[in-house]
Amino acid sequence: MSGTIHDAEGANLNRPQPRPTRARLGILVLISLATLINYLDRSVMGVAKPALVRELHISPEVMGLIFSAFSWTYALAQLPGGYVVDRLGTRLTYALSLGLWSAATALHGFMTSIAGLVSARLALGVAEAPCFPANSRVLSTWFPQQERARATGVYTVGEYVGLGLLIPVLGWMLAHFGWRSLFWAVGLLGIAFACVFYGCYREPHESTRANDAERALIAAGGGFATAAPSLGFTWKRVGRLVTTRQIAGASIGQFCSNSTLVFFLTWFPSYLAEERGMTFLKAGFMVSLPYLGASLGVLLGGVFSDWLIRRTGSATIGRKVPVIAGLLLCATMIAANFLQSNEAVIAVMSVAFFGQGLAGLGWTLLADVAPREMMGLTGGLFNFLANLAGIVTPLVVGFVVGATGSFYGALAYIAALGLIGALAYLLLLGPVERVAID
Repeated sequence: MSGTIHDAEGANLNRPQPRPTRARLGILVLISLATLINYLDRSVMGVAKPALVRELHISPEVMGLIFSAFSWTYALAQLPGGYVVDRLGTRLTYALSLGLWSAATALHGFMTSIAGLVSARLALGVAEAPCFPANSRVLSTWFPQQERARATGVYTVGEYVGLGLLIPVLGWMLAHFGWRSLFWAVGLLGIAFACVFYGCYREPHESTRANDAERALIAAGGGFATAAPSLGFTWKRVGRLVTTRQIAGASIGQFCSNSTLVFFLTWFPSYLAEERGMTFLKAGFMVSLPYLGASLGVLLGGVFSDWLIRRTGSATIGRKVPVIAGLLLCATMIAANFLQSNEAVIAVMSVAFFGQGLAGLGWTLLADVAPREMMGLTGGLFNFLANLAGIVTPLVVGFVVGATGSFYGALAYIAALGLIGALAYLLLLGPVERVAID
């Protein structure tokens, strides 16, 4: 008698089931490289700033305005950008966004006036707006919940590793080829990668690299391996989202975390050069340490968060604990005001930026709570509220430095926001569960 077992349709049930493919790892590589280019494009100005200021005779207050201009349009374009992601899909929206923001970066190198630089920053902000709503959609589409924090850690680390490793390179280019060359080189890199992204990205149900077993694994973990329906845009739905405690609490926390990030992307190089007397060429690798600290924070935060979820079975514990710890570490930045040694200041800044890396899990949490039918719009709203920090922080720092001639008050401001963000996660956010929109 045969020992082979068949189902009702005659299928051989003893036959080994295919192992899930890992096509989602290739997708993760794509959005990691895109995110690296995204942050490189918006932070090149910070490296170019000392030479740019000397050539164009720009005051600290006006420089704060130029830094801030990016976030004016970046924040305002979040809702439209998220809606476009929902309507046009990730592949087309991301590729167009990447190509356009890279072209806007290259345009910076041709500007000869303050008005021209502000215009280029405004264009960069509009073009970059869909990036993070699209990243959030990719997480929810391609990854089961138990993998999302690590996936967020991997793509987010591109923000910091790229800056940490490339800032010395950009400093060398600045010294040898001038500040304009930085914008041209980074812009051309992004335009080339936009073509790569469009050629390689597919949704799970479209992908020829993902098998049915991988799609089933994604779906079993709460991912959307099939195309999700999309609700139309209404202001009533936006109001419903913004008054939901999960999204409101996460947005306040992300605003506070982003304030630390914006400081490092804009004013930190000037802080080292002007207040601490450290130039890129003289300081060398030491300038990169805070960025590498943030990279470590991102990676450890993702691993720790997923481990907590497996250990406790609670997404609320797994997502909240690393973010709260990270925001509290951001507040340690104020200690730099009381230190004489440049090495000690770099150490403190590395701890603070490490904390900001831990707090970068806000996007993972959003992927856990955003309504399925409004993933892009929710991501756009979240990024709009969080990136008001990009408007406020450069202006506050610029005016404080201009008025006092010191970064003392600026560091105190960033530290206070770290404490406020931790309180938002502790007292406002509530349970981490998916929001339902009628």
